[in-house]
Amino acid sequence: MGRIFLDHIGGTRLFCCANCDTTLTNRAELISTRFTGATGRAFLFNKVVNLQHSDVQERVMLTGRHMVRDVSCKNCNSKVGWLYEFATEDSQRYKEGRVILERALVRESEGFERNLSDSNS
Repeated sequence: MGRIFLDHIGGTRLFCCANCDTTLTNRAELISTRFTGATGRAFLFNKVVNLQHSDVQERVMLTGRHMVRDVSCKNCNSKVGWLYEFATEDSQRYKEGRVILERALVRESEGFERNLSDSNS
């Protein structure tokens, strides 16, 4: 088996896998904190990296019927949330292609601030 290649999205506030601390996304990609998952509070993100995706499944949720994929950490295989592939209701289409991370399955930590002027010195 080869080495797992992980991306790093950068940012000053990072969301990481609670199991292995692999970076998944940052605060700048956060769209909404008003979601609920199987473990409680959940967040909707625009871009998330270092994920593995399950096969597409149809789920009936509080907001209607959706086609989703469960998402797991690429490093340790722990489930962290799901990806919205398709929403049947027009009012829910903004979720398509976006990722839900469950608060209980991720950890928020300090990132770093990139200062381009420091790299030119």
